[in-house]
Amino acid sequence: MKRFINRQEVQKSTSLSKSNLYKKIKEGTFVKPYSMGGSRVAWLESEVQAWIQERIDEAGRI
Repeated sequence: MKRFINRQEVQKSTSLSKSNLYKKIKEGTFVKPYSMGGSRVAWLESEVQAWIQERIDEAGRI
C-alpha cells in the first residue's frame, strides 16, 4: 500500500533540516513532493525510503 508522509516525517526519516531538505529538492538531489491541494505537500514514503537506501548503498562502511 502506498503511503504519503508529511515534511516532519521526511525530516525525521532523513535527519535533514527543513532548509536542507528544500535545498536538495531545488538541486534535484531529493525526491519532489506531491501537491495535496493549497500549500500542502507530501511525499510517497516508498520514494523517501528508496532515496535513503541509495545513500546507504553509495556510502559504504568505514
